[in-house]
Parts: sequence; C-alpha cells; structure tokens
Amino acid sequence: MLITFIAIIIGIIAGIIQFYLLQKFTGAVTMGKITNKTVIFAITQFLFPFAVLVACAFLIGDKLLWVGIGIASSLIICAIIRFIKVSKSKDK
Repeated sequence: MLITFIAIIIGIIAGIIQFYLLQKFTGAVTMGKITNKTVIFAITQFLFPFAVLVACAFLIGDKLLWVGIGIASSLIICAIIRFIKVSKSKDK
C-alpha cells in the first residue's frame, strides 16, 4: 500500500513538472519566440515522462501503472485549473 502511494506521488509530481515544461514551450511558440531555450523545453517535455517511467520501471515495476495514472491525472487537473484561471481573467 505504501509503495502504491509513493508511485502515485511520483506520478503527480512528474505530471506537474511536465505541465510546467509544456506551458513554457507552448507559451514561447505561441508568442513566436523560438529560441534554443524553447527547443530545450520541447525536448525535455517530450523525454521527461519516458525517463520517469523507465526509472520507476526499474525501481517499482509492479506499480508502474499507478505512476502513469498519477502523471495523466495531474496533467488533466493542471490543465483544468489553468483553463479556469484564464477564462476568469478574460471575463474581467
């Protein structure tokens, strides 16, 4: 049970980090500021979940599904929160 909880926490933290990287990348691309930093954000954002999942596969292989659930759920929750914040700021 404790390992399952740790796997979910690792997934949630990884999802939040991935959302931050994705937000930085899409913000720079939307503004048209494609620099070396933007390319690094793109590559890191793409490879980060693979690195987390491979590391967890070696350490806690039987709970890998919970890490994936944590990543996916935190990405969805972060996107919903961001959408609500942006839509409320446009209303004012």
